[in-house]
Amino acid sequence: MNKSSGFTLIELAIVLVIIGLLLGGVLKGQELINSAKVKNLAADFKNVQVYLYGYQDKFRALPGDDAAADVHLAGATKATTGAGNGIINGNWDASDAGAESILFWQHVRLAGFAPGITIVGADVAAFVPRNAEGGRIGIQSIAGATNLPTPAMSGSYAVCSANISGKFARQIDVALDDGETSTGSVRAYMVASEGVAWVASAGESGISNAAAYNVCMSF
Repeated sequence: MNKSSGFTLIELAIVLVIIGLLLGGVLKGQELINSAKVKNLAADFKNVQVYLYGYQDKFRALPGDDAAADVHLAGATKATTGAGNGIINGNWDASDAGAESILFWQHVRLAGFAPGITIVGADVAAFVPRNAEGGRIGIQSIAGATNLPTPAMSGSYAVCSANISGKFARQIDVALDDGETSTGSVRAYMVASEGVAWVASAGESGISNAAAYNVCMSF
């Protein structure tokens, strides 16, 4: 007489418990990774403020706008267009190596406030810093800007970080502002196409978790 073999209910229950524990561990691990990434992305905005204020305190000039940067720092390129007027000229994502928004990074790096290469070459994309998602980080003055979200952001400067997923954009806004990505000092917007500067998010309901956004913070 052949005796059939198979799993008992107890054995199946043990297997299901083990699978549940493994899945729980994976999900918790992913949650911790995402939390760490959001903290990293949020810290970028704060760090740029530290760079700017640290440079101002040391040289009594605005990094990027410093007309005497070559005197203050060996190897620095001094600002020329509107130099010393208290405005960081150029968009945060400019491609012009001579834009003050690009020279900002050379000045704060040479001053020892920020890490990174200090020679501004033709490849601006390789010179500027990147966030944890691989997106570009930049700064510009808000006055007269036409490339930032509307209604106009308050404050003097805007720090922007690109290629941030909608779910992370929400969490950054909660950590740094009012939790609403279309108002306040932290805004999220999407680049629509070449030549179209931005498409504003329609509040929280307009943010898609899967889509990539530029996030800007004013100060």
